Amino acid sequence: MNAQKDTTEDKILDAATEIFLVKGMDGARMQEIADKANINKALLHYYFRSKEKLFDAILTKIVSFAFPKIGKVFESDLPFPDKLDQVIDIYISMLLKHPQFPSFLIKEMNRKGSVLFQFIDRQHVDIQPIYDVIEDAMDKGEIIRMNSRHLIINVLGMCVFPFAVQPMIKNVAFNGGEDQLLEFLNERKTEVKKFVMRALQPE
Repeated sequence: MNAQKDTTEDKILDAATEIFLVKGMDGARMQEIADKANINKALLHYYFRSKEKLFDAILTKIVSFAFPKIGKVFESDLPFPDKLDQVIDIYISMLLKHPQFPSFLIKEMNRKGSVLFQFIDRQHVDIQPIYDVIEDAMDKGEIIRMNSRHLIINVLGMCVFPFAVQPMIKNVAFNGGEDQLLEFLNERKTEVKKFVMRALQPE
C-alpha cells in the first residue's frame, strides 16, 4: 500500500512540477494536473487538499534537490575555492533538471498574494553561516576581500540569468536552435567556475 501511495504521489508531483513551472500558480489547474498524472481529481485532492499545499510540495521537492547538498559543502573543511566549485556545480545541476524554475520564481515573486514568501518564511532560511564562511576565506587570503553579499548575488546571477531568459538566448544567440541552447546551458558550469575563480584570485 505504501509503495502504491509513493508511486501515485510521485506521479502527481512530477505532473504538477511540469505544469506549475510553465504556467505558474495562477495558470495551473488541479484538473489539468490530475489528467497529466493519469488520475482522477478526487484522488489528487486526497493527496493534496489544495493547490497551495501542492505548490509547497513542489517547491520542497525542487529545493531539496540542491540546498541540503550546498549546506553540507559550506560546512565541510574544503578550501573555499573548492567549496565554491562544488556549489556552482550543484546549483546549475538543479537548474538543468528544472530549467523553468527561475522564470517561475520571478513570476511568483511579482504575483500579488503569492504564497512563495510564506513558503520561504516556513523554511527558516538563515544565510549568515554562508557569510561567515566567506569572511573566513577572505581572512585566510583564499579569496580577495569584497562584500560577501555581492559575491553571493554575483554567483547566483551568473548561474540563474541564462535559465531565466532562455527564449531570448535561444532566438538571439542561436537563431532558435534548441540543441545549441542546451549545449550552452551545460557549458555554464565550467564557464561560471572559471570566471568566478579568476575574479576572486588574490593578487
